[in-house]
Amino acid sequence: DALEATRADHDAAEQARAGAQADEAEARESLQLAESAIARLRAEEEALAELLTIRNPELWPPMIDAVTVEPGYEVALAAALGDDLGAPDDEAAPVHWRQLPPFAEPAPLPTGATPLNSVVRAPAALERRLSQIGVVANDGDGNRLATQLAQGQRLVSKAGALWRWDGFTALGDAAEAAANRLAQHNRLKELRDRRDGAEGDLNEVRELFGKVRDAAGAADTREREARAAARRADTTFQEARDAQSALEAKAAHARTRRDALTDSAERLRADETEIETMMRRADEELAGIAGIATDRETAEDFHAALVETRSATAERQSEHDRMIREATAGRQRLVDIDGELESWRRRAENADHQLDQLDQRRRAAIGDRERFETRPAEIAAQRESLFGQIAGAETNRDRAADTLAEAETRLTEIGRDLRAKEARLAEAREERVRCESAIEQADQVMASITERARERIDCAPADALSAVGVADDDKLPDRDSAEVRLERLKRERENMGPVNLRADIEAQEMDERIQTMLSERNDLISAISRLRQGIAGLNREGRGRLLAAFKEVDTHFRELFTRLFGGGRAHLSLTDADDPLEAGLEIMASPPGKKLQTMSLLSGGEQALTALALLFAVFMTNPAPICVLDEVDAPLDDANVDRFCNLLSDISHSSDTRFLLVTHHRLTMARMDRLFGVTMAERGVSQLVSVDLQAVEGLRASA
Repeated sequence: DALEATRADHDAAEQARAGAQADEAEARESLQLAESAIARLRAEEEALAELLTIRNPELWPPMIDAVTVEPGYEVALAAALGDDLGAPDDEAAPVHWRQLPPFAEPAPLPTGATPLNSVVRAPAALERRLSQIGVVANDGDGNRLATQLAQGQRLVSKAGALWRWDGFTALGDAAEAAANRLAQHNRLKELRDRRDGAEGDLNEVRELFGKVRDAAGAADTREREARAAARRADTTFQEARDAQSALEAKAAHARTRRDALTDSAERLRADETEIETMMRRADEELAGIAGIATDRETAEDFHAALVETRSATAERQSEHDRMIREATAGRQRLVDIDGELESWRRRAENADHQLDQLDQRRRAAIGDRERFETRPAEIAAQRESLFGQIAGAETNRDRAADTLAEAETRLTEIGRDLRAKEARLAEAREERVRCESAIEQADQVMASITERARERIDCAPADALSAVGVADDDKLPDRDSAEVRLERLKRERENMGPVNLRADIEAQEMDERIQTMLSERNDLISAISRLRQGIAGLNREGRGRLLAAFKEVDTHFRELFTRLFGGGRAHLSLTDADDPLEAGLEIMASPPGKKLQTMSLLSGGEQALTALALLFAVFMTNPAPICVLDEVDAPLDDANVDRFCNLLSDISHSSDTRFLLVTHHRLTMARMDRLFGVTMAERGVSQLVSVDLQAVEGLRASA
């Protein structure tokens, strides 16, 4: 029992050590992510700081470096001051800003204009200038209030337009360099604030990593102690088993002696009973025999000899039985000794094997220690190299993104040309079909003419001229006169023929048929018109529903993408067509630390996570009572699987949907409510196994 308890403690210690190592790996990953984030912030901050630093110390620092403007007003300030922001406030400079007292009674700005100095923090030398500059919302307000400006006053908009008191108006862009420099100042301040927050988070992550690492070390120590205790318990168990074997051997020897003594006592009692019977029989015979005294003496002598013989026989039998028992016990002891020798031999082999393993582990630990001693320098070198590679990779990525954008533009143009050429090809095919139809119709007309010619003049059209004796086409009569003659001949023939008495009736029937066909034609035209109106209505309603559904799916997709990636941004867009019903879908995604790009440029895991976000966005737009997911977590790592499981849990709790997952991932299985699996306890016999994890948790809580 002590050995089993010690082994259970050892297993628990191993599980705790494995969990602590997993927590340490997760904490190390979080620490690396935090260090990478703060390294990116520091790199961008250093680049901006170096860009904004005065390169030539002999020049005076410009006023723009001392000005702080709220975000969004950089262009307005640049338009208001322009190149004047490049002048310093040092009066020793040939061009400088001189500090003057504020106006005693400054002219008020027009109603509706906000003073620029309310959103700008600048040295006192700019106070006069800033107090006479107002900010308007748009160009309409600027044009309306420009007529109310007093002398020296100006109006600017956030877009960079300028209206001056003397009528000067600039509706174009302001000084781009000054606006960019102010924006860079604001960006530098934002980066410093984010860096301070990131450093605080990094310190928390480092503290957490230290605690997790200490916990992992403590778990490792407990595991080693539990392993040593298990070895000691195993040794104690072996000693107890040897003592038990010795006691069992002694007990078997005692039982053997007890059985031998019991057999001897039984034989002695049987001999005593037999002797008593013989004595009674002898006494009876003695009573009827003469010379009893002599016979009695002889009998006594015989009896004494018999007793001695029986005693010697019993001693020899006892000695024989004892020797047999001792031989049996010796053989059993030899067998036990052989077993013990085999057990000790196995224990020696196990001990040698453990010594070899411990020696290998010691050598491996020494090698790991030597390798780890040089690892910090290698990591530092690799880090510098990776920073360089990252910078080069970012440059290549930007260049590749530009190339990709150009290629996509060319692809769009080529696709547009291809569609135009396909349209022309379709028109040419339609024209060819029409020409073929005209040819077929002409052939049919020609065949009909040939048939009529054979019926009427008994010759082919090509032989008609020769049949009437005309050898040259130029000798043909005028067509009009020929047709007149033909009509005259037809009339004459008709006049000579029978009269059709049903002509009027047939004409009326034909008129009725024509009217019916015209009515049906009008019905068809109106039906086509109604059908087109219905199609237009369906298309209009379809566009409305599609845009509404697209907007809802896009909203869910943005939220789910940010949640699954722990940040970043993404959106859906319709492309390549003005009609939403014929448009394509493009997925734009920006994971944390990356720029916005199409889904095809993401890595495999990022594409899988983005696809999951889109899948659940569509599902949340039109939910179902049951959702089956097959191996969707296969390409995800542990952190993303945890986010995926959290999302599933939230959706299942917030709706009536039940999810059925086919998975092999341990984290996903650990987060489910019920597990179903197939096992094969016997060869060829499958069995369904079900585990209710919620019930297990309830039993554990109640225990």
